[in-house]
Amino acid sequence: FFFFFFFQAEDGIRDVERSRGLGDVYKRQGKQVLFIGVLKGVVVFMSQLLRYIEVDCEVDFIKASSYGSSTKSSGVVNISENTELPIKGRDVIIVEDIIDTGSTLYCLKHLFEERQANSLKICTLLDKPSRRTKDIKPDYFGTKIENEFVVGFGFDYNEKLRNLPYIGILKREVYEGK
Repeated sequence: FFFFFFFQAEDGIRDVERSRGLGDVYKRQGKQVLFIGVLKGVVVFMSQLLRYIEVDCEVDFIKASSYGSSTKSSGVVNISENTELPIKGRDVIIVEDIIDTGSTLYCLKHLFEERQANSLKICTLLDKPSRRTKDIKPDYFGTKIENEFVVGFGFDYNEKLRNLPYIGILKREVYEGK
């Protein structure tokens, strides 16, 4: 095997929703939420997360990345597909699979602020604060992880291994070429 089993993703999803009350505030206030997923890695997590949400919501996506085909962030955020739904005056929750350096979310947060979102929250399955280079913190998260490269449950290595039903840690020799 070229990876180690790390985390049963369903546990993290329940943690995001139940222990941190994702959607509860909006539900009590009778507000509709716009969930915006950051493609591609978020697809599996977001589809599962939405099953636990009991608030009126809409869903949209944006394709943004600072990785390209590398295992390390370039720091330059590329937005290749934009949202379709209007942002102005909306309560928005950006859903990301993992926060690493924070570059992508830092860029998206400012973009949606410029588009005049009423409120803006960040939700992620995995938080990797040791790699953070931007001042960004999730409002909702599943679990914190160390500086490891993960695959499965939407996380990929060169567009592969997204379909694993759990999250594994990729062995360093795979991506460092040793």
